[in-house]
Amino acid sequence: MKVVVIGGTGLIGSKLVGRLRAQGHEAVPAAPGTGVDTLTGEGLAEALRGASVVVDVSNSPSFADDDVMEFFRTSTTHLLKAEAEAGATHHVALSVVGTDRLQESGYFRAKLAQEELIRASGTAYSIVHATQFFEFVQGIADAATDGDTVRLAPVRIQPVHSDDVAAAVARTAVGVPVNGVVEVAGPKVFRLDEMVREGLAAKDDARTVVTDPGARYWGAALRDSTLLPGPDAHLAGTRFADWLARQK
Repeated sequence: MKVVVIGGTGLIGSKLVGRLRAQGHEAVPAAPGTGVDTLTGEGLAEALRGASVVVDVSNSPSFADDDVMEFFRTSTTHLLKAEAEAGATHHVALSVVGTDRLQESGYFRAKLAQEELIRASGTAYSIVHATQFFEFVQGIADAATDGDTVRLAPVRIQPVHSDDVAAAVARTAVGVPVNGVVEVAGPKVFRLDEMVREGLAAKDDARTVVTDPGARYWGAALRDSTLLPGPDAHLAGTRFADWLARQK
């Protein structure tokens, strides 16, 4: 089948395109670099012609509250309209475990707005909720850094490798639409501060990680289970420790 991957040149998108092609599907990466701009609608009609499935793994270039909301609302609206006109029958979107519990954060408010547009569109859909990627440990630390100190709450998190996320999205894309959410997470639960401390140490990053129960996560207060998936989540096999070892 023809699967168009919006954001198909990024971290998850490039892995997803490779997986789908290896399975014999016609996987088309769509991104500004390939002439497709979901914010303006440029190139969408041509890219989606003949597509059975559209997968959206794109992300906003700016995480400022207004910018990220504008990105997800506008690009999702353009995308849903174009794929309906092209006759695509399955819309798949990558989102984040805990999105509905992180609404103090402008980024997660925008992700929830994206999900609500998809649900209201009338198109058959599947939303994949992933936990935080191993690759984003540095970004979490940077967002929580003040000087040489990283302040993080000791809440539970179950991070996942980007390869495993791409595999889950690929399975979902070629499967029957669930008209709901499927979750994917890594095999082990950490404390957020512990995970970042391990990640920084593995890269010889000298910053000190301080355990702060009141620390916020991308602007949102956290409860102990906010970042955890539900009991029916698919648990991937790649371990954080093994991934860290390969980064050296």
